[in-house]
Amino acid sequence: MSWFRRRRSEEPTPVHLPNPVEAAERFWRSWFDFLPVVSAALGDGESQRVDGELRAMVAAVHPELTFSLERGHIAMYALVVTGQEDPRLRPYTDAWMAAAPPADMVFEYHDSVPPVPDPTEVTINLGEHKLALADFRIVAQVDGDVVDVAVYHPLLASLDEQSRRTMTFLPLDVTLGERLAGERLRRVETASLEPAGTIGLLEFRSLVRELASHDDA
Repeated sequence: MSWFRRRRSEEPTPVHLPNPVEAAERFWRSWFDFLPVVSAALGDGESQRVDGELRAMVAAVHPELTFSLERGHIAMYALVVTGQEDPRLRPYTDAWMAAAPPADMVFEYHDSVPPVPDPTEVTINLGEHKLALADFRIVAQVDGDVVDVAVYHPLLASLDEQSRRTMTFLPLDVTLGERLAGERLRRVETASLEPAGTIGLLEFRSLVRELASHDDA
């Protein structure tokens, strides 16, 4: 996966923002013009060739949106444009998704990071480290309709602070999907030593989905 995620800016939101619907329509017009270039880059395994242009296109919808190009679930590839569950950005991602074309054999589109079918089959290469998501262990404490989480992996202590933060949240996002994680996870912390009573990612996903299903009933 190619991840393009950044911390939310602490600076004030610019005053002159585009109309969400108009910005979404402009994005999709640009996307269709640029799609042959994107497809060629992905076919060559060189997605970085289109990073700059895509970043500019997404920023034109709203400067705080982020994006990723990933493997698709039903198509070959997926384009994800997300506000990382920031409610201020929801009108922009809603408009972007509403104007999106239907998925086809090549591309599907998402306005939040979708869950990976089986996260335990994923290994993340982070510099000299390879972190298998199957080795992550989770402590989950349910409090009403939300969950407090501690995340452990034996290599987390070897990472720098930013990488450790990324690898604390990324397994949760790919396991639950960004939207469910944003709705149900309250406090998330990194465990330096493996706590007692941990569970794997698939068991954790079952727990959170069951919690969500009870709340929706």
